[in-house]
Amino acid sequence: MAVVTKYVVERDGVERMTFTSKKEADAYDKMLDIAESLEELLGGVDVPLSEQQVESLSLEIAKQKDNFMHVLKGTKPAAKAIKKASKEPSDKENVTELKAKEA
Repeated sequence: MAVVTKYVVERDGVERMTFTSKKEADAYDKMLDIAESLEELLGGVDVPLSEQQVESLSLEIAKQKDNFMHVLKGTKPAAKAIKKASKEPSDKENVTELKAKEA
């Protein structure tokens, strides 16, 4: 019998993700904290966004916070970081873009 230690990130009583290392679990929890703070901030902007759009945008910004920090500081993020971020899988992988009908 093997003993396995698991670290579970839980939010509002809901299990969000399970990790095998505390470092990864803490990093994910911190990313969720950042996303929650961004949701509050984006919820107050004068741009019409749905609740789902605010949540998705907040989560994506939190995932790529290092790149956003470079941009906000006026510096350029490393080219490797941009390519890596663009190659990460997203929820939109299974979405097919619709083309407008030509008249």
